Amino acid sequence: MPGIYIILIVFMLISWAVSARLKSKFQKYSKIPLSSGLSGREVAEKMLHDNGITDVKVMSVAGRLTDHYNPADKTVNLSEYVYEARSAAAAAVAAHECGHAVQHARAYAFLKFRSAMVPALSIASRYMQWILLIGILLLQTTPVPLAIGVALFGLTTIFSFVTLPVEFDASKRALAWISQNGVVTKQEYGMAKDSLKWAALTYVVAALGSLATLLYYVSLLMGRRN
Repeated sequence: MPGIYIILIVFMLISWAVSARLKSKFQKYSKIPLSSGLSGREVAEKMLHDNGITDVKVMSVAGRLTDHYNPADKTVNLSEYVYEARSAAAAAVAAHECGHAVQHARAYAFLKFRSAMVPALSIASRYMQWILLIGILLLQTTPVPLAIGVALFGLTTIFSFVTLPVEFDASKRALAWISQNGVVTKQEYGMAKDSLKWAALTYVVAALGSLATLLYYVSLLMGRRN
């Protein structure tokens, strides 16, 4: 049991370190003007146009690193900085989010699977922590609540791992497009690739951390049965 606690602490520290590194990289590359002079919004609109996508809107949203693609209303939502900025970091983020729009338009299998999981995941996330807490409190009486909680947490872990190929593929599409269409120079391409690499690592750490936490709850459940 102590070993699992150590693993969880290690993943928390790694997650913090990767997140800090991502912010540092983004700030560094945000200070370097993009040679093409395109803003994040213009990069997004151009990538959508080049891929024949006409039913997706590019919008500005509050916050920093809050960029995302919403398949429900077909919007590429760029954080305020990315929307206006003309840097390699902004171009990378904008193109990455449009990569998800391209996945949606092309019916990318992993994106469809992840989207199909969202309704069940929303329900699981709403009650999971309470069920796990009740399960731990009642563990010596009955293993049923904890078993249900473990099943729900397992669903969130699967979602985390399904997210990985979705994110990697979006970055791959983004980097290929900005390189082939003169959006970035060779040097700026390296910056964009580095930015997206650290962004992808946050998802990898989150997925592995979720798996480690799941194994912790499973160990509690197995300990009760033994």
